[in-house]
Parts: sequence; structure tokens; C-alpha cells
Amino acid sequence: MTAVGDEMLPLGGLNVKALTFDGLVQRIYTDVDAGRQVALFYVNSNLINKCEPIRDALNGPDVIMVNDGIAMDLASWLVHRRRYPENLNGTDFTPALLAENANSSDQPWRVFLYGSKPGIAEQAAEKLRESNVQVVGTCDGYNRDSDAIIGEMNASGANVVLVAMGNPLQEQWILEHRDRLDARLLIGVGALLDFLAGDKPRAPLLIRRMRLEWAYRLSLEPTRLLRRYTLDMLIFLARCSRHRPAKLERPSG
Repeated sequence: MTAVGDEMLPLGGLNVKALTFDGLVQRIYTDVDAGRQVALFYVNSNLINKCEPIRDALNGPDVIMVNDGIAMDLASWLVHRRRYPENLNGTDFTPALLAENANSSDQPWRVFLYGSKPGIAEQAAEKLRESNVQVVGTCDGYNRDSDAIIGEMNASGANVVLVAMGNPLQEQWILEHRDRLDARLLIGVGALLDFLAGDKPRAPLLIRRMRLEWAYRLSLEPTRLLRRYTLDMLIFLARCSRHRPAKLERPSG
């Protein structure tokens, strides 16, 4: 019988786990409750392309990587002839995880938000507080004084830190500074703070259910995103093919 979090569908040289929503929640609680610090990254085509130079560090211990987006399912089918159990995009999973903890735990997590433009983290904090999430500090992404920021995070008593800088900056920041942070759970969240603050609109629910949110975002930001969803997508698929792992056996039991 495979333990929670053991099965993987690697892509692009990254050890991406094949988890359900509930399985990921269980894996996070298991690590955090055991006192282990864990870094959580949502892997999409952009992360695989942009984070190639830090691939070995991402595959290190106490890092959880899960699939985010339809491109990952497409690539997984091409490489493994299997899809991931669920789409674990961070824009939905992270707020749901924090809200679940805030409303069910005797000792709710204390959360620090770092990233995005000035004022955005504060607005995102107010949105999270509507779900009873205890946000204990914020800092915009234009502040790059890591020593001061780490000191502020630790002084706040935060045991969860969300870093919103986009790929690969947020992954690099977490991996570089995690040993100095007291927080047990570190999450790279991309544009989540912008969405929570209302600075960027999300696609209507029907479009999200059809897994076409990428097309909605492209329609809003064609200049910035056109290359990501055309040429970069071909690079992503080629990279996944080049890093094709040995055939994976399905777990028994």
C-alpha cells in the first residue's frame, strides 16, 4: 500500500506528486504536525520552464510539488499515459487550506503574506480574514531586504509564509532562505494575492470548471501571456519529453 504522498508523476525533471485535494491536505498536516518544515510549490508549465536552473534544489527533501493546470495533465498523458488525480491549482487550494485550518484547528496557523505591489498584500489579508484566517504580517514584493523581512516574519510568530513573486523568484527566495525561517509551511503562490485583493479578476466559474482559465487570462493580458501559451508551451512539452523518466509502476494494494 502506498503511503500518502509517495506516488509521483514526474515531469520536466521535477518530482511532481500525484495527489488528490484531501491527500495533499493530509500530507501537509502530517509534516507540519511532526514539526517538519515543508515548502509547497504548484508546478505548471511556466515553473518547469523558468526553474530549470534550480531543478535539483526543488527535488530536495521536504519539498512538495503538485500539478497546476491543464498543460500538466496533457504532458502527463503524453509522458506517462496517465493524468493527475485532481487539478491542484494554488489559487483555489491555498485559501481553502488556510480557511479549513482557521475554522477547525484548536491552534490556527498564523500567516504572513510577502509579495506583489504595495498595498496588495494588505488587501489580500483582509480578504483572508473574512474566512477567519489569522494574518499576522504583510510585506510587498518591492522590498528585497531579506534580512529585515525574515526578521519581521519570525518576530510575527508566523508558522505559514506565502511568497508571491512569480516563477522563479518565489521558489528561489524560499529555497535560499528557508533555513532562517521559523515558519513550518512555506508556499509559492504566484498571483494569488492579486486575485484575493481584486487587482486581477479570475475567470467566471464555468470557464474555470472547463479548465479554460488560461484562455481567459490570455484575453486580459495578451502582450504578457501570448508567448507563455504558444512558444513557451512547445518548450515545456519538449522539456517534459527530454526528461522522460523510466516507466513508473503503479502501486499495489
